[in-house]
Amino acid sequence: MKHPAVTLATAAGPVRAIAPLVLSASRATDLPAFHVDWFLDRLAAGFCEWRNPFNGKVQLVSFARARAAVFWSKNPAPLLKRLDEVDSFGLRYYFHFTLNDYGQENLEPGVPPLAERIATFRRLSDRVGAENLIWRFDPLLRTETLTPERLLAKLRRVGDAVAPYTRRLVFSFADIEPYAKVRRNLARNGIAPLPFSVAEMHETAGKIAALCREWGIEAAACAEPEDFSAEGVRRSSCIDPERLCALFPGDPEFAVLKRDGGQRRFCGCVLSKDIGFYHSCRHGCLYCYA
Repeated sequence: MKHPAVTLATAAGPVRAIAPLVLSASRATDLPAFHVDWFLDRLAAGFCEWRNPFNGKVQLVSFARARAAVFWSKNPAPLLKRLDEVDSFGLRYYFHFTLNDYGQENLEPGVPPLAERIATFRRLSDRVGAENLIWRFDPLLRTETLTPERLLAKLRRVGDAVAPYTRRLVFSFADIEPYAKVRRNLARNGIAPLPFSVAEMHETAGKIAALCREWGIEAAACAEPEDFSAEGVRRSSCIDPERLCALFPGDPEFAVLKRDGGQRRFCGCVLSKDIGFYHSCRHGCLYCYA
């Protein structure tokens, strides 16, 4: 399934552009933290450029059909201040807020202190509604000192503070081996990641599900090959057809959204267009493959 094409009128003449229904903003960078001005400028212009990170080709993305945005962030405070401007363009949206507790390990050197991020989470929930704010503790990165037990303790600490402000927790197990750049980055910083065994994954997922039941929220795993449904964990669809249909009840365009075949094999997301760009995030997370 592909995005429809439209013709854009530009100073250089008419050009073709794709016209997605759903914008992902963004898997490639923290747009809500660092690129709010750019995003609002592009909404006003009605289109943006997107550069393919593999071949460098530029693609034009028209916002003519864009009606929903999914925001991904570790610090959405800058965008929170300007959501009224986003609303003025008629976009509906929900947020993925990655709220980890890796301060002691310095795995996310550029994010604000944990207490500040928790306060932002609560304010954002008050603004957009708990059902439109998804908490991500992601990824679960294991080392000699970051044992499964310690990770669960960190997750409980954050969850006790934010669970009343969300309806879902999404997590994944760090998959470091395929990413040579990430392995080198961690090694330079004296961090030796350890893999979870399959048994440890299932045990940890079960304990996370138990915490979520205690909090009254749903547990979901993102793009994991393992099926944790027996432990009470659903597969995540981060560009979620159910959530989009809830934003647009009875809308036939959202009722027929199909899975995005361009994502990882076990990703359940439906079709969207990411408008972010790599190498433009300043959080400096040591495990980031982008």
